[in-house]
Amino acid sequence: MSAPERRLELPRRTDVRNIAIIAHVDHGKTTLVDGMLRQTGIFRAGEQVADRVLDSFALERERGITILAKNTTVVWNGVHVKIVDTPGHADFGGEVERTLAMVDGVLLLVDASEGPLPQTRFVLAKALELGLPPVVCLNKIDRADARPAAVLDELYGLFIDLGASEGQLDFPVVYTNARAGTAVRDLAVPGTDLSPLFETIVAALPGPPHEPEAPTRFQANNLGYDDYVGRLAIGRVVAGELVAGAQYALCRLDGSVVPCKLTRLYGWLGLKRVELERALAGDIVAVAGIEDIHIGETIADRERPAALPPIRIDEPTIAMLFGVNTSPWAGRSGSRVTSRVVRERLLQEGRRNVSLRVEETDSADTFRVLGRGELQLAILIETMRREGFELQVSKPAVVVRERDGSIEEPMELVLVDVPEDYVGIVTQLLGVRRAVMGRMEHLGGGRVRLEYTVPSRGLIGFRSHFLTDTRGTGTLNALFNGYKPWQGPIPTRTNGAMVADREGVATPYALFHLQERGALFVPAGTPVYEGMVVGEYSRDADLDVNVCREKKLSNMRASGHDEAVRLVPHHTMDLEDGLEWIDEDELVEVTPDAIRIRKRELRQALRPRGPRTGRIG
Repeated sequence: MSAPERRLELPRRTDVRNIAIIAHVDHGKTTLVDGMLRQTGIFRAGEQVADRVLDSFALERERGITILAKNTTVVWNGVHVKIVDTPGHADFGGEVERTLAMVDGVLLLVDASEGPLPQTRFVLAKALELGLPPVVCLNKIDRADARPAAVLDELYGLFIDLGASEGQLDFPVVYTNARAGTAVRDLAVPGTDLSPLFETIVAALPGPPHEPEAPTRFQANNLGYDDYVGRLAIGRVVAGELVAGAQYALCRLDGSVVPCKLTRLYGWLGLKRVELERALAGDIVAVAGIEDIHIGETIADRERPAALPPIRIDEPTIAMLFGVNTSPWAGRSGSRVTSRVVRERLLQEGRRNVSLRVEETDSADTFRVLGRGELQLAILIETMRREGFELQVSKPAVVVRERDGSIEEPMELVLVDVPEDYVGIVTQLLGVRRAVMGRMEHLGGGRVRLEYTVPSRGLIGFRSHFLTDTRGTGTLNALFNGYKPWQGPIPTRTNGAMVADREGVATPYALFHLQERGALFVPAGTPVYEGMVVGEYSRDADLDVNVCREKKLSNMRASGHDEAVRLVPHHTMDLEDGLEWIDEDELVEVTPDAIRIRKRELRQALRPRGPRTGRIG
């Protein structure tokens, strides 16, 4: 008998519902949770509360996306609805997979205009595979271009494609406007609050299975840290009960079993963490007292220890080299600059985030970090930068594998929404990147949706070209789609770089005479050093330039008679732009106060000369 079938036979709690809210990025998950918190009395009357209350991580608020899975609990008519708000971006799919192991049902949130996008497919496939029953929530029904009936048909087709059971296909549907805090079951009826959503969750989703006499089993699905009690392991009590202060056995990933003691036990009420005396099967809790616990390990009964199956996470597809900053200005702005502290921080991240892997290299100062996508690694770099680290990072590269003597590379399923006028441009852009079109769909309003299968390496550096060539009107979503044999060479950046040939400060006079040769990355007054990239050259070779040159003054050329210097606005490179732009012979230097692009070999005399090939593979 399978685990899902056995769980259905067990007696279930009626006072608890464990649900995960899963959807594509920016479809309104966090906003909906905000409304659920407000309408169940979590906040006092008149209390000023920020929007997106669950996005407490600074980068989440800045980027408008959820990165880390969050836990909260609301009480509706005596039922504790334990909600986990999960990331909607494919790069953070590891968080989604771990979250689904803690819940008994899912609230699938879909934009009533955009319909199911790649990440919707990814998380739904995971949920259906685990046998979780869904409630479908069509959000943003107030949009002028909302098409709820068509989106619902697309969802039925998606469920069938993913092999949903008959029970999973018979899902209830709720229509919501998360920003206004309303929900209805019938679009003809105006909504007043979220009560229809709560009623549907309690009626359609089962409570957790409950075996009070069974031996205790709790699996760590996530890790946290508290300044007072140390490391926290967050997960679900699968069987039995946990009691604060009691002795248990810790079943490690290597098969060994060691004794352990829980010093504290915490649950959630709204956004607050509350201390508990005991937790029953089905409760999602955080435990303290085990400093060396890792994700996937099981806290079990001392007399009858039995480990739960380890959490299976998809393999990483992108790798980058993280190194200690070796530029001439290393250590000027960062407080954490040595290889020891960089190594400790990366290993700590690898323990906390199971979808990330850290490997040593031949160099003691360089580490290979493997993740699920460029965004995931960029978020890690940005987080470390804000913590005071100085780093230099390489161009992202795909993780290939060998099977039956042939090389296989990761592929991506890409969905592109563009105006009809840009279909030809997008087809041409993706065609040279070995993309194969799967289907084309007219969405109405002059927009078209295109579906492609593309090698992952073909998308490295592609998004900026896509946005430029569609003039910001196109949207692109990608999802890992398995491995295929190596697809052949793919063109990359063919333009060379303009490289500073000395240390100094960039002057308006020098930049004015260089701007006709390419696009500049630095404004006047920027300090530069030899080997630092200051712009993109218009030709296919690198150009060493003097950006510190000043106009020679004499009796014939006084400064008062200087002609006006008009500089074209420079292109500001942020971290993701830099990672997309650099080539194999370049690095992105990351410090707390600056992001610079530099050559691997700083000295001009030691760098190879010649045109770029512009091809990978």
